[in-house]
Amino acid sequence: MKVTVKEAARILERSEQFVRIGLQRNLLPFGFAMKRSGSTKFDYFINPSQFAAYCGVTLANLERSLSR
Repeated sequence: MKVTVKEAARILERSEQFVRIGLQRNLLPFGFAMKRSGSTKFDYFINPSQFAAYCGVTLANLERSLSR
């Protein structure tokens, strides 16, 4: 299962920018951002189990939320 920034923002009821900046600044405990080599762009990773725990739901419930 993969959680995208867009999906995380929808579930958290926040903007995509909120999630991106939070991951870039290590303010959100469920993933991280890595700056691409030689670029100003970032790649984002959201750990599904840590994200589910942060949201207070099970992985199964998270997976159902992602399929909507």
